[in-house]
Amino acid sequence: MKQLTVVFSLCVLFLITTAAYGQQVDFAFGAGTVSAPPSNLSNVFTQVKQSLGGGTFLAISGDALIHKDLGIQGEISWRASKTLYAGVLPYRPLFWDFNAIYAPRFNKFVGVEAMAGIGAMSSRFYTGQVTCTYFGGCTNYTSISHFMGSFGGGLRLYPMGNFFVRPEARLYLINGAQNSPAPFSSNHAVRYGISIGYTFGGRTFF
Repeated sequence: MKQLTVVFSLCVLFLITTAAYGQQVDFAFGAGTVSAPPSNLSNVFTQVKQSLGGGTFLAISGDALIHKDLGIQGEISWRASKTLYAGVLPYRPLFWDFNAIYAPRFNKFVGVEAMAGIGAMSSRFYTGQVTCTYFGGCTNYTSISHFMGSFGGGLRLYPMGNFFVRPEARLYLINGAQNSPAPFSSNHAVRYGISIGYTFGGRTFF
């Protein structure tokens, strides 16, 4: 998580710098869940493939509109609590991605967003053993990561000033998840939920 925190902090710094030059910048925090095909844990005659679905997922996101309604966006979403892989090993899935975003705002109260990009899914298995590296510090988990594509959108509703509420959905296409050393039931998952955020800069609506 330390490496991702550093990356996200750099992205936040970039977005703040962009806002200083008068462009629109948005930050949001949200919660939701992930839907994916069920596991085959009940079938003892096949290889176990864990489902990515279920549980509460938290998300932090930010975007900067650089040219009119076009810009860049980044987000991190992770399962709020650990769950058990194959009913035995504690683990936590985490998704992070960087996207191109199109986010027009129609009036004082309504805007939309659509995005597409790339990222990775990281499955963190908590083995109880602590490992340390020079750059990453010490961790009590082992990670297996997969490249993924990310597609999604949301509806921005502005009930008061620049504060917005955003129902949202994301489709993750995860490369090799079914053929991983710790395989999952599918190579795709859908995250849906709602975020609360704030818009800095941008056009003024009266």
